[in-house]
Amino acid sequence: MSGLCFVTAAISLLFAVVTSLVLRVTPAGTLLFAFWTTTLGIAFRTVPRMLLERSRYVVTEHHVVVHFGPFRRSIQRSAVSFARIFWDADQPDTGDLELVRAVPTGALRRRLLLRLPGVAAPDRVWAIVRGAEDLAPLGSAEMPIGQRLDRGERVIWSAQPRQQLKAYLPHGQRQWLLMAVSLFTVLIGVEMVARAVSALGKVARSGLPYLSPQFLALAAGVFLAVAVVLLVGGYIAYDTLIRPAKLVGDTRYLITDKRVLIQRRGEELHVDRSKIVDVIDAPAGDGLSNVFMVLDGPQARALAAHGAFGEIERSPHLRPVFEAVEDAEGARRVLGSGPVLPHAA
Repeated sequence: MSGLCFVTAAISLLFAVVTSLVLRVTPAGTLLFAFWTTTLGIAFRTVPRMLLERSRYVVTEHHVVVHFGPFRRSIQRSAVSFARIFWDADQPDTGDLELVRAVPTGALRRRLLLRLPGVAAPDRVWAIVRGAEDLAPLGSAEMPIGQRLDRGERVIWSAQPRQQLKAYLPHGQRQWLLMAVSLFTVLIGVEMVARAVSALGKVARSGLPYLSPQFLALAAGVFLAVAVVLLVGGYIAYDTLIRPAKLVGDTRYLITDKRVLIQRRGEELHVDRSKIVDVIDAPAGDGLSNVFMVLDGPQARALAAHGAFGEIERSPHLRPVFEAVEDAEGARRVLGSGPVLPHAA
């Protein structure tokens, strides 16, 4: 968003130069808009940083509390359904910890999210939240998730989703809507290219030399605006379809005697097996299956099926679902047996 604001400011500044040099008019409105977008771009970069500098995270006996300056949010430790960790690509020992509480499906479906950005050793913080700080090792993004298990924890089942061509097709209403927006944006960009070329040709034929500073500024502003529209449309399509489909090959599923772990590059999902009350599998084509985990929570049962009841929306983040796996029966059998108690191990 910050970069988009700066590019918009540059476009406005170029048009202001053209207006001033060619029309001999003071471009007050255009300059004011450039100043406003520049200020907004700076705000997008500095305000979140200022809030994070004043942030404070507290783990009490029963709650996780986040203070962002004057704002305060909390979540019960016992109510956390699962956690996501987003490792920082530039600092492998740092990342964001997201605590998720899933609540009933259907009309009352919603999620409570509490995100702790910029945490040192987020997997260690998650171990403190789940009460396993004496068992969890200190890890980083450079270590596979299978090498960061709790002391005494062992892997029982593992799999990797199989890549399918249909993964590159939209899934659900949200993705179809985003692809429609992307297509509409790209078509607008193509139309802008055709009209820009025609308009610039008319300007040149009217007496403004091609190599004059005024013409170059006008052409740069026009084509920069067209490039922004095309890049936005292309990015929406890439982020909606291409990137999630490419990430399938980097996804790993693990079931240990205590937890369900999913890793996809710098993102991880951790679910305690005691939170899983049922497992539902559904055919995914080509002999593969999707395995959905029905989670339990305080004073509620059968929560956050994540697709088990016809919810086929593709999420941009990991969910407690094994997608397109061959050994669905093995996963059902392992998860259906419940977590292995320490004395039984």
